[in-house]
Amino acid sequence: MNRCLFFVGCLLAGIMGMLGGPEPVAAAKSYESCVEINDDALRLRCYDEVTGRKTKQPDAPVSALATPPASQAPVVTSGSSVLSRMWQLDNESRRRRFAIMPHRQNYILPYTYNFSQEKETYEKAKPGTELQNAEAKFQISLKMKLWEDIFGTKMDLWAAYTQVSFWQVYNTEHSSPFRETNYEPELLLTYPTNIDLWGLKSRFVQIGINHQSNGRGEPLSRSWNRFTANFGFERDAFNLILKTWVRIPERESQDDNPDITSYLGYGEIWAGTVWKDYSLGLMFRNNLRFDENRSALQCEVIFPLIEYLNGYIQYFIGYGESLIDYNHFTNRIGLGVMVKDW
Repeated sequence: MNRCLFFVGCLLAGIMGMLGGPEPVAAAKSYESCVEINDDALRLRCYDEVTGRKTKQPDAPVSALATPPASQAPVVTSGSSVLSRMWQLDNESRRRRFAIMPHRQNYILPYTYNFSQEKETYEKAKPGTELQNAEAKFQISLKMKLWEDIFGTKMDLWAAYTQVSFWQVYNTEHSSPFRETNYEPELLLTYPTNIDLWGLKSRFVQIGINHQSNGRGEPLSRSWNRFTANFGFERDAFNLILKTWVRIPERESQDDNPDITSYLGYGEIWAGTVWKDYSLGLMFRNNLRFDENRSALQCEVIFPLIEYLNGYIQYFIGYGESLIDYNHFTNRIGLGVMVKDW
């Protein structure tokens, strides 16, 4: 096989040599043979060969150096925004259906410290277990487009899944248990928009249905279902997502957390921006009640680390970091890595 490829390569090289470029000049034996050549450039080359002089290639003109050929021009990257790439809102960011993509952030914080860890609920349900303030936290979040351009419109249907876990990995004395894991599948209808609102550009509107639970039995069971409506906005490197929801009522006998909206309210705001190689993020949530006001704030700093991973610092303070802690105050800081969007 290798000999065949070598033979074909030589044959092609020979053909190209015969087809392209000026006719080669035979070795000149005297000045008389050069005189018979009509072409000025070839005649000069003949004289150089007779005298043994090496031909110097002419310098490229300044204009040629200043203007590179079109084949060497840099490739212009897509102007798609962050939200456009996230939800494939324009033609440049469109991809095929059923491709698995990141939904929310995918990260692991090997070490976090909760300055106000609520231990009584878990330890009461698991007698003999003593929780620690230090634990690991990680999140896996993926989505997939199921239906594109529904009924000839620009609307797309997405399925998404997010899982966040809190792991007492350093609590080896009690077998390093998973303190809490939340599972969150959802369906989202996304419609692209392009409306200017108070200096921001509206990029999409979403409606969906969301289920969140911790998969536990009583007394640790927590779950709820919601209708959601999300709105995305951008301005240059700044993006903002307003998430709103309405809880789907449950029968009182099956409701493990009937007062969850009094802690988590009816929505939250996510904002982010990019500064050089760093990304800054902020989440704010409030229950909008004056008598018993409760909030949550999450601050994020993302910085370059290695090829496929970014460094990640997360700070959370307030209510509702997890379902088991929805009615307990949390004050946690963690350091870890985040998977870059693929």
